[in-house]
Amino acid sequence: MLKQIKIGRVTTRNNVFLAPLAGYTNYPFRKICADFGAGLCFTEMVSAKGLKYGSENTKELLYTHADEGLTAVQIFGSDPQIMRMACESEDLAPFPIVDINMGCPVPKIYKNGEGSALLENPKLAEKIVQECVKSGKEITVKFRVGINDDYIITEEFANRMAGAGASLLTIHGRTKEKIYAGDVNFKEIEKAKKAVDIPVIANGGVFSLEDGKKLMQETGADGIMIARAALFNPQIFCSFSGVNEGGRYEMFEKQLTMTRELFGERFTTVFMRKMAAFYVKGMRGAAVFKDRLFKSENPDEVLEIARQIWTETTPEK
Repeated sequence: MLKQIKIGRVTTRNNVFLAPLAGYTNYPFRKICADFGAGLCFTEMVSAKGLKYGSENTKELLYTHADEGLTAVQIFGSDPQIMRMACESEDLAPFPIVDINMGCPVPKIYKNGEGSALLENPKLAEKIVQECVKSGKEITVKFRVGINDDYIITEEFANRMAGAGASLLTIHGRTKEKIYAGDVNFKEIEKAKKAVDIPVIANGGVFSLEDGKKLMQETGADGIMIARAALFNPQIFCSFSGVNEGGRYEMFEKQLTMTRELFGERFTTVFMRKMAAFYVKGMRGAAVFKDRLFKSENPDEVLEIARQIWTETTPEK
């Protein structure tokens, strides 16, 4: 199932991508996933307005390094000119691919006319893509099949985005109303794939190699995008790539070390506590470990608890 994907003038290593995950897909996490075989990784979604007004918090989300391989940046907004300015900014210079978020279901984003709200304004969505393409970047679009079961717009929206100049589409097979629950609508993704002549990536419900194969087979998509499953287990990419998983503790230690070097003690403590909580989900004694994790006060304590999690058979009580 693995193959390269051409996104305009850019070629990916393979067709199994890491989704943009707000609050999580920073450089260390992307680096881990890339090392396990992710063919393309996306930054957290970044506000185009935040870039325009020089927000330091926004810029922190954009740290990258040549050693992580091909990385795309995801931006969101609703003003075509501001979106183009973001694409042309120095902040986005390291990224050859700019993905436009037209699927975020979070109420704050939606009510501001951004994210999935653009599904209800396809002419504006077209204009945004047309302007962003003028920047010279390869422009991709991530969107959902619709707002709710009474407003499904997949095929039309795909056609509009491709016509506006997008080089690739990623389609989350759920409506805005369903958030991340419910079945993935294979048929709608399949319709979009048949309607356009650019690559289509299917997103939603992939938690195993078998899930990924089924999603591609049922939709005819060119590739898949993995989201929440990567938060619970970045080694999921190994199932597709054949890369050796290695040890879970070694992975965690590497991620914590990189995070600490980049973001400092406090951020690392809070962030890696959350990551460890994801990684131990389903393990025997997970509740006890989580309780200890969230009482830890520095990265060294977090790392020591992690060492015990993955080198001892039962947690201390």
